[in-house]
Amino acid sequence: MKKLLVIGIGAGDPDFLTLQAVKAIARADVFLVLDKGEEKNDLTRLRQELLAAHARPGHRVVEAADPERDRAAAPAAYAAAVGDWRSRRADLYQGFVRDEIAADGVGALLVWGDPSLYDSTIAAVEQVLAHGEVRFEYSVVPGISCVSALAAAHRVPLNRVGRPFTVTTGRRLAETAAADVPDDVAVMLDAHDAYAGLAEPDAFTIYWGAYVGTPDELLLSGPVGEVAPTIQRVRAEARARKGWIMETYLLRRTDG
Repeated sequence: MKKLLVIGIGAGDPDFLTLQAVKAIARADVFLVLDKGEEKNDLTRLRQELLAAHARPGHRVVEAADPERDRAAAPAAYAAAVGDWRSRRADLYQGFVRDEIAADGVGALLVWGDPSLYDSTIAAVEQVLAHGEVRFEYSVVPGISCVSALAAAHRVPLNRVGRPFTVTTGRRLAETAAADVPDDVAVMLDAHDAYAGLAEPDAFTIYWGAYVGTPDELLLSGPVGEVAPTIQRVRAEARARKGWIMETYLLRRTDG
């Protein structure tokens, strides 16, 4: 039976790779690496460095262009746009398993961060299985997520004693009424600075980070009302410099 390993490689620092992930990389014969374009060469370079350090001699790397997603889709069409992108990803995975993994071989996907947190890899792999064209087994190796890395970089816990915390997106935060914003909320995928639109900015402290775990790491924190303009400026400068940005932040209500 063909085997596929979905390996979480952490949020950017090569040292974030777990021992379980190191062993999984050493098991694989062939790896699929998705090229995200010239602007995001850093992401491909990290994967190449990890393979050079931990993959077995004679391993193969198959490269493919990552499908583009319609990021300009209106909110009502967002789910459909993600579904279309995921289906095209699933087609790539299906071809990889069918054509590149030997009958008793092991293939692997190296997933940024943790495959279980805001990533479509598992769903796309399940879609391939549901198609029924290829038979294979797969397993998932967790990784250090950007949320965990952010909290560690700022030396803060994600939750407070006896209280829950929420993980959401910038899109969802922007749609949340002021009274319903959670006391402790980690926000990902925020392309429009939703924190700056909080109705009560002085009621929250923000712990913000971009490129966490990489040499380009940026960290800022403080009351939202005070530091939001600085974050927006630093974010815009970083995005213009690199052509892309990967950021996460924790909002913590300070009146609780």
